[in-house]
Amino acid sequence: MQPAFKRVALVGKQTPEVAQSLRALRDFLRQRGCEVMIEKETAVSVGANGAIADFDEIGRACDLAIVIGGDGTMLAAARNLAHHKVPLAGVNQGRLGFMTDISLSEGKSVLRTVALNEAVVTKGSQARLIEFKLAIDGEYVYRLRADGVIVATPTGSTAYALSAQGPILQPTVPAFALVPLNPHVLSARPVSVSDSSVIEIELLRAVDARAHFDGFSLTDMHEGDRLVLRRSADAIRFVHPPGYSYFTMLREKLRWSNVVGGKPGD
Repeated sequence: MQPAFKRVALVGKQTPEVAQSLRALRDFLRQRGCEVMIEKETAVSVGANGAIADFDEIGRACDLAIVIGGDGTMLAAARNLAHHKVPLAGVNQGRLGFMTDISLSEGKSVLRTVALNEAVVTKGSQARLIEFKLAIDGEYVYRLRADGVIVATPTGSTAYALSAQGPILQPTVPAFALVPLNPHVLSARPVSVSDSSVIEIELLRAVDARAHFDGFSLTDMHEGDRLVLRRSADAIRFVHPPGYSYFTMLREKLRWSNVVGGKPGD
């Protein structure tokens, strides 16, 4: 079985304790078929047994970066890798860790990433429905069997979500669109929620499932896994030419006619 992440970078605080953990993690990943790259300053404490790379090289080549240390180590890695969109998993070996939220005793895989258009939980290569539970701000919403579910931003509402009959959200609308993919019941409809909401999707039953972000399949999901989504503190600003109109763009792209169901003035 191919690993979900083929090339993994290791980043760590330069202490003897972290160095020991990094070496053990390096060997563990290699045994499972992953190619391991070690951040060059981290390599000073871990040793040069393997590929050494700076953050730019890691950003261009790696599918995942695992950070061992505290929040300071995670912040440094995040600053250097954010523009490369490399997901980060943090293993806490400091006193407090709010971002490095995996303890060494847990050893669970965590994916952290950023998406502009949408996050999608969907069935994998096997054509079987998945079953998931949806909660908004901790409140149970529904349990559903479907091909999956799309959580789209206003920007993403005219992408994959549109093809699944989701609503079009004007860019100034502070909302997410939750769009079921081929649900098993006809009553399951798209829902729009505030973009201040925390959306939690828990996988209940699945033979094969994956999580996709902006069209990239980043990780397998298994029964009991949860995907937690919230609005990023960062925002993208688009520059448009003079005279730009969002609704003119929609009319042209979607080929809306000027008259629907009657003559002008009816």
